[in-house]
Amino acid sequence: MPVLLAEVLEALAPAQGDLIIDGTFGAGGYTRAILATGASVVAIDRDPDAIAAGRDLEVQSGGRLRLVQAPFSTLDEHVESADGVVLDIGVSSMQLDQAERGFSFRADGPLDMRMAQAGLSAADVV
Repeated sequence: MPVLLAEVLEALAPAQGDLIIDGTFGAGGYTRAILATGASVVAIDRDPDAIAAGRDLEVQSGGRLRLVQAPFSTLDEHVESADGVVLDIGVSSMQLDQAERGFSFRADGPLDMRMAQAGLSAADVV
């Protein structure tokens, strides 16, 4: 369950016909809850694994969900206007739970810390 889900839904007050941007899709918790209200969602995440995991939900949404692999800082390139935006900034539990991603402090894994596996890893930097 996403952090502060009830509070986020109360603040957004999504309704059928609204377009909401989920700028940090992750495991899709906010997106699922928003879709349940009848609103449409453009969900953005820079992590290709998060986008791949959301493809079934995109199909099930009946055209009300569009997934975009990109950093949330580019959301204006993907949507002209929206009725609301949610950003859950930070590393997701999905990334922490997968030691091989290099974010975990709970398990041994490589020192990586890249969202999209491109560019320098944390090990390269240090």
